[in-house]
Amino acid sequence: MTAQLIDGNALSRQLRADVTARVTALKARGITPGLAVILVGENAASQVYVRNKVKACEDTGMHSVLERWPATMTEAELLARVDALNADATIHGILVQLPLPAHIDAQKVIEAISPAKDVDGFHIASAGALMTGMPGFWPCTPYGCMKMLESIGYGLKGKHAVVIGRSNIVGKPMALMLLQQNATVTICHSGTPDLKAMTLQADVIVAAVGKRNVLTADMVKPGAVVIDVGMNRNDEGKLCGDVDFEGVRQVAGWITPVPGGVGPMTITMLMVNTLESAERLVA
Repeated sequence: MTAQLIDGNALSRQLRADVTARVTALKARGITPGLAVILVGENAASQVYVRNKVKACEDTGMHSVLERWPATMTEAELLARVDALNADATIHGILVQLPLPAHIDAQKVIEAISPAKDVDGFHIASAGALMTGMPGFWPCTPYGCMKMLESIGYGLKGKHAVVIGRSNIVGKPMALMLLQQNATVTICHSGTPDLKAMTLQADVIVAAVGKRNVLTADMVKPGAVVIDVGMNRNDEGKLCGDVDFEGVRQVAGWITPVPGGVGPMTITMLMVNTLESAERLVA
């Protein structure tokens, strides 16, 4: 068996075409969805991510504002910028690129963003909405993973899903989203004594720990769906995920590649969240 690929690039193109059409419809009503991105410091990876987010806005017809600030920016100055963007009617989504310099409390900054503009889905109000099944913004990476499962017509009801990783950004919200679809969910992490025993039971595995080869072929049940959220570099410096792709693809039923899998979906779901924030103004 060779697993079928879940192509994040192709799915992103489909979803962004829909976003573009909805943006055009909103513009006809006098509203241009706007995303503000704040980048503090010179983190190389963050600069790439930010550039891709701004480009995605342009490609879908949205308005984007990119604010670049030096690493010396104070916490008070950053909070003041967030406050100003909260009050800006042309901005429907606010994203502060993480990580922030050590002297700035990232959680304080996230909580300063209005929940109505929290298109990253990191605010405690967004987390609470997801926890209780209420309307709110879902974090973009796990939201993208759910869209990938939906795209292959995979029914989660009654399935056993194993999430490797417990971060607030991916692991925990991923588990809650799977739970909402009536999957039985197990969260594994560094304290799990026998990861292989857990993953061999799984119909769906989401690997999200940022560690190469955390999931290998002998840990996967034949036919399982494997979603690789990881973003690492191999010994040759090439981009790779958390999954031993070449090995696991011989066992799994479906698998996401890295690159070209979850990555483009994350930015696409950011566009969806920003659009939906703007659409709420005319609902």
